[in-house]
Amino acid sequence: LQEPSTKRVRPLARVTSLANLISPVRNGAVRRFGQTIQSFALRSDSKSPGCAQKSCSRSAAPTPPKRRNSVLWSEMLDVNTKESLSTKEIKRQEAIYEMSRGEQDLIEDLKLARKAYHDPMLKLSIMSEEELTHIFGDLDSYIPLHEDLLASLGEATKPDGTVEQIGPILVKWLPRLHAYKGYCSNQLAAKALLDQKKQDRRVQDFLQRCLESPFSRKLDLWSFLDIPRSRLVKYPLLLKEILRHTPKDHPDIHILEEAISIIQGVLSDINLKKGESECQYYIDKLEYLDEKQKDPRIEGSKALLCHGELKNKNGHKLYVFLFQDILVLTRPVTRNERQAFQVYRQPIPVQELLLEDLQDGDVKMGGSFRGAFGNSDKAKNIFRVRFQDPSPGQSHTLQANDVFHKQQWVNCIRSAIAPFRRNVPASELKELPELSEELEENNPSVPNVPGQKRRSGISQMELDESAAECGSVLDSEEAKGVKSHRTSSGHRKSREKQLSGKRKETLV
Repeated sequence: LQEPSTKRVRPLARVTSLANLISPVRNGAVRRFGQTIQSFALRSDSKSPGCAQKSCSRSAAPTPPKRRNSVLWSEMLDVNTKESLSTKEIKRQEAIYEMSRGEQDLIEDLKLARKAYHDPMLKLSIMSEEELTHIFGDLDSYIPLHEDLLASLGEATKPDGTVEQIGPILVKWLPRLHAYKGYCSNQLAAKALLDQKKQDRRVQDFLQRCLESPFSRKLDLWSFLDIPRSRLVKYPLLLKEILRHTPKDHPDIHILEEAISIIQGVLSDINLKKGESECQYYIDKLEYLDEKQKDPRIEGSKALLCHGELKNKNGHKLYVFLFQDILVLTRPVTRNERQAFQVYRQPIPVQELLLEDLQDGDVKMGGSFRGAFGNSDKAKNIFRVRFQDPSPGQSHTLQANDVFHKQQWVNCIRSAIAPFRRNVPASELKELPELSEELEENNPSVPNVPGQKRRSGISQMELDESAAECGSVLDSEEAKGVKSHRTSSGHRKSREKQLSGKRKETLV
């Protein structure tokens, strides 16, 4: 039989489901059967193993990061053992187990840093052996140190999982942590080198791949390198927690107190060594525009009391260092892709330093020219430092980012200058004359004689700052009659001040 030529032919569409082959009918049973088949087809499309292995393999979700085992010690006990222990003893054993588990995690991380980062980068020549040694330090040498503690804790653990005495083990082991002095002292330089190497495309790509791998637990390389330091500061907390849950008649009570004293002494020594290393690191990065800026107190500094970014009165960013005996203001610069700090004006010795804590709104930052023609808000979080002797003619109004950082700076400066203020008669401090902001910048060759013309060259930025400061109004309401003149050649004449009253300084 042949089909009639007048019959309309419907093109066959792509069949995605068996339900599409069933023509729509009014029979409810058949309609429900078609819906069931269609639902099966949708489920198979999303959950079939074949799809997951073939078509969906390219868009598969990333492997979830590896997680630490967070099982508590009490969760591993049988019911009889748990009922035989008091609540206080269970908490004590929990604290001991937390220390033991932390040592195990630390050992795993130290091995991982070597296996997953150090060795591959060396083998692939992503970094040189010298660079890797500088960044990783003697990380491998600390693995046996922590394995010894873990083994001792394991030997002291009874079959039921409890540890009777942990004090003697800790008193014997904790002094060995002095080995971390060199590693912690090198961390600042190691971090700077690692940040510099991250600019290399190969290093950046390798570290990014590691970060996306499950073994990293979403931690970057520096997080692994910083784990030993973070572990060190946890030891006092762990020991105090064990001591808190130890009964007063327990033999560990006095030994744990001795152990806490030992670890605090170790951390104090490490911090002292690290502070000296950090101090020397920044001293080596200082650049001097003039030999007169160099001060033996800078090179002889062993402690950096405070450092950070502040803004001067013109809104320019300065990086300020408060060493133990001298205050140094600098400008951050880049030299061959490495950061350096260009010394700004003459450093101020701590024994000659005067601090003034200014109130919000006392000074309008940005210079008088900008303030006269703009709607700039009055400055907040400001303070002023200067020489006691007016001859150098230097005064710096500095602004912190917020009130917290301002208070930190004020407290640090007060602590530094306090020993020198005890020997100065109050009458001399009250008679200190008024100083205004210094006009010349980065010009250390100026002699300590006010009024003498300064002929050394200054940069364009310095000229702009000088122009802004030259027309500024003095911040003190009691300082009057000040006249400032400037010739067309750019040389400044001496300032003439006529004070109608003495200004009260905030001395510390």
